[in-house]
Amino acid sequence: MNANRLRKTVLALALLASLGALGVVALFFWHPVGTGPAGPYVPREAFAQPWTTRPVVLFGLGDSVTKGYGAKPGYSYFDRLTANPPDEFEDMKGLCLKTVLPHLDVENLAVSGSTSLQCLKDQLDGLAPHDRKTFGVVVLTTGGNDIIHLYGRIPPGEGAMYGATFEEAQTWIDNYEKRLDAIVDTVGKSFPGGYHIFLANIYDPSDGIGHPEVVGLPKWPDMLKILDAYNACIARRAERHKDVVTLVDMHGLFLGHGITCWWFWAAHHDSRDPHYWYFNNIEDPNERGYDALRRLFLRSMAETLPELLN
Repeated sequence: MNANRLRKTVLALALLASLGALGVVALFFWHPVGTGPAGPYVPREAFAQPWTTRPVVLFGLGDSVTKGYGAKPGYSYFDRLTANPPDEFEDMKGLCLKTVLPHLDVENLAVSGSTSLQCLKDQLDGLAPHDRKTFGVVVLTTGGNDIIHLYGRIPPGEGAMYGATFEEAQTWIDNYEKRLDAIVDTVGKSFPGGYHIFLANIYDPSDGIGHPEVVGLPKWPDMLKILDAYNACIARRAERHKDVVTLVDMHGLFLGHGITCWWFWAAHHDSRDPHYWYFNNIEDPNERGYDALRRLFLRSMAETLPELLN
């Protein structure tokens, strides 16, 4: 092989290697966000008249999802549940809790980075008793940080399970289910006039592929087993307390909007909105994700609260 031909071969191989590397980067790290509204339709007729004239308190409990990390003030799901932002999408104008709950107070006790242990121990201390005239509406996202906290930088343990085997996590999973019961009971004591908890399950930014190493995190073979076990705990507790708890399927809502969002061949691909709904930390929603989540909570509330409040 002469020098000129060798040079061309080397350049061709280098080009192919570069294209391959770009393909890998695009496959796992290109996350188109999109623009405009996101998430399910919210029926306008459900907000045509007040649900009650009683005093109602909207309480936020749990982690950064309810705190609104990654969103500007006014654009988290919690904020948008309460009131429309100035540039609200046309289909959502007037569709918020202040429209149907004229005597609404709001308090968000959620703490970014908190685990379910901290939610029970610390946040619920701030939930003061209310009089019998007041109805409590509680939105709760907790448990995600129990699973991912510290991303394996320490040996796995309760409240920081990253890297644990499914067998190793069994006691911690059981304890989580018991904490959910304790949270429901504690909230109930604060609202003798009635309450309802809208409890979200935990989403999966991997969209079901379960390989965190593709985005630079440590490998974790049992990640999806433990996530599924936590979500099963949430589903059982919601069913056990169904008179005062409604399950909000955040996990199902976000499937197809994680790291595989544009993979048209993926199992959960959403061709109507093939975009990424997570913030750049992968842990929290971006503003389109919060819009979608707000809509999911509002739909659930519209189906549940009017009957409870009258």
